[in-house]
Amino acid sequence: MSLAVEKLPIDLITDDGEPMESNNHRVSMNVLIQSLKYQWRDRQDFFVGGNMFVYYSINQVKNQDFKGPDLFVVLDVDGTINRDAWIAWEEDSRLPDVVIELMSPSTAEVDLTTKKDIYERKFKTQDYFVYNPKNPSSLRGWELINRRYQSLSPNQQGRLYCESLGLWLGIWEGQIENSQGNWLRFFDNDGNLVLMRDEAETQRAELERQQKEEAIQQLEIEKQQKERLAAKLRELGIDPDEI
Repeated sequence: MSLAVEKLPIDLITDDGEPMESNNHRVSMNVLIQSLKYQWRDRQDFFVGGNMFVYYSINQVKNQDFKGPDLFVVLDVDGTINRDAWIAWEEDSRLPDVVIELMSPSTAEVDLTTKKDIYERKFKTQDYFVYNPKNPSSLRGWELINRRYQSLSPNQQGRLYCESLGLWLGIWEGQIENSQGNWLRFFDNDGNLVLMRDEAETQRAELERQQKEEAIQQLEIEKQQKERLAAKLRELGIDPDEI
């Protein structure tokens, strides 16, 4: 029987009730989600989810052997639909094109073995990345080539290219939500940091402030130039007001 039409005998769980590994983990995930959404704010053909269940088979539902990625992106789908979980047989069998796992000591082994195998063999996810927010040198990534994952090589900045998104993943050091850290972030092909909405608004406000200050400084310079010119004319016995 096709999974697309089979009705499940049980309700699907969308929340396991377990807290995230840490506040840093939550912030790391939200930064990636919010920055991608803002970067693609004019698009409605993708879905990005975090810390939510991905259901890919009936057996998975029965065994409850898999919860889902920390972050995943599905392309070429209706992004306007609100989803509490990603249910493949309700999505024309679509599964994530990109997965990112934020590792911790308690999850690293599973992220690098069991989950990696699921993403490679069951999901056939094109791009898979792992990163431990407490270890800036831990970023690793794989691309699906001929149905098997091949390791990605970093560029000179240590960033890995995600071909599915057309963006780079790399480490950005800075402060987010009053926390200083080495955050996993997206970068565009020109090396620019992909900003979240509030970052873009702050940057825009700062640019406007600088432009106003420069305009005021320019007016002050022009005023001083006029005053010096007037003083020289008076020294020559010329009334500047009569010119």
